[in-house]
Amino acid sequence: MMNQSRSDKDSELLKRLQVLMFLRVLFVSVILGALIIIRFREAHTELSDVPFVLLAVIYLTNIIYVVLIKFYSRIRLQAYFQLLFDTFFVTVLIYTTGGIDSFFSFLFILNIISAGIIFSRRGGILIASASSILYGLMLDLHYYGLIHPVGSRLQYASNTYNSAFLFYTILVNMVAFYLVGYLSGFLSEQMKRSRAELRETRFDLNKLEILHESIVNSITSGLIVLDEEDHIILFNPKAEEIFGIRNSLVSGRSLNSALPDLQEHLKKVSEMPPFIDIPYQKTNGVNIYLRVSVSPLRYLSDERGGKILVFQDVTETKRIEESMKRVEGLALVGEMAAGIAHEIRNPMASISGSIEVLKEGNDWDSTQKRLMAIVSREIDRLNQLISDFLIFARPKETKWRIFDLNELIKESLTLFKISPRWNKNIRVITHFIDSVMIESDPALIKQVLWNLFLNACDAMPEGGILEIGTKWAFNTPQSTEKDVAIVIRDTGDGFDSIALPKLFTPFFTTKERGSGLGLATVKRIVDQLRGRISGKNHPESGAEIVITLPMGPDAGN
Repeated sequence: MMNQSRSDKDSELLKRLQVLMFLRVLFVSVILGALIIIRFREAHTELSDVPFVLLAVIYLTNIIYVVLIKFYSRIRLQAYFQLLFDTFFVTVLIYTTGGIDSFFSFLFILNIISAGIIFSRRGGILIASASSILYGLMLDLHYYGLIHPVGSRLQYASNTYNSAFLFYTILVNMVAFYLVGYLSGFLSEQMKRSRAELRETRFDLNKLEILHESIVNSITSGLIVLDEEDHIILFNPKAEEIFGIRNSLVSGRSLNSALPDLQEHLKKVSEMPPFIDIPYQKTNGVNIYLRVSVSPLRYLSDERGGKILVFQDVTETKRIEESMKRVEGLALVGEMAAGIAHEIRNPMASISGSIEVLKEGNDWDSTQKRLMAIVSREIDRLNQLISDFLIFARPKETKWRIFDLNELIKESLTLFKISPRWNKNIRVITHFIDSVMIESDPALIKQVLWNLFLNACDAMPEGGILEIGTKWAFNTPQSTEKDVAIVIRDTGDGFDSIALPKLFTPFFTTKERGSGLGLATVKRIVDQLRGRISGKNHPESGAEIVITLPMGPDAGN
């Protein structure tokens, strides 16, 4: 960064030095032309050849300067050398044109101004000091007759000028030199400072413009800015994507001609702030929903100068809202159905009790007893169906506590083996990992296991193998070290192609007397426990259900 700054300064100094060299040559050329005109038009005027020689020296030194600039890299040293040489040259020019009587003393001021512009106050004061010393020394030597400038009117200046006048001349010129050096340097510094501030301001404006453009192009909402006459002055990329039209095709056009379908909708927005959802058909025929808001465009003077239109594609949001409405309706229906089912249980219990009382009578023939048995059995089936539906529709509240998952599975398996639904022709194989302590609801997990054991037994009416085990769930992208999986596999016929995609769909069943709520209830409970469940056909045979549970209610969150 420092090298870059130094390089910029040297480059700026080089430009100023080149300007100085050009002005020097231009000035010398003008002087030379004036002298030539005087010599040829005023034949009686005697002019010395010395000025012509000095002017030739200036041309020669400028040629040397050009060569040095190309092959010598120390630009500051060259600049100081040129300014000091110009000071010496002006002194020689004044000497050869009359000394005190020379009218070229103003060249000192021009040289001092050049130094102030190139090197600021330091350069101006330095060249002012050199000019004062050389000019004062030359006038003193001329006054006391130690030198005899070419073109002087008298042999000794003291014969014409008194000491007071000489002192006054030197003093006035020295004050002028220093004043010009200070002012030119001060103005040069101010100019540098202003130029630097302007450069920084321009850089900040460029950054601000880039930032503004980046923000406008990056926002995920469509943005259209209109002027006072509703002509489009900004149309960001998201607006291009939403409306399916390029910025180049709408920029500068009126909104009415570029997007005529929006006119009526925008009137509604102005009537019902702050926004409104409107249907819109894109140029490719796709129907979408847009959320539109309109804001006034305010300038710094706080006067309104147009409009800002913000568009958001809410098509997906609308779809989700519609789905939520349907879900809420289904939930309401489910609550009503659960309430009705709960109320049905009371008369069903009365009917069942009445049938049992009637069974105790001795005056029933075999057909009547068989019919009452059928009624009793179907009432039990309806009661079971209602119980399953209530469990699905109104799951129990989760009661979290810490327990050993392996022991819970073993306990549930033992209880199921002594139930009437157990098939003694089924062989059980277990494979558990080391003791797994989790925080969950053991009652709900027992209910899940009971339903899965029932499904496995129903899948193997002639007997088979039931495999039950636990493992760490590291094999899925969603799993973490706080997940444990329960794997239940049977060797039945497995899931058919119709049932596999609808395993957990409520009321879907392939069993003749099934309710279709078993696996749906299991899925509902597993979701309540913040777990995951999946089912598939095992490569060897039968079906496999995998339940993945977190180690605690906050695991993975």
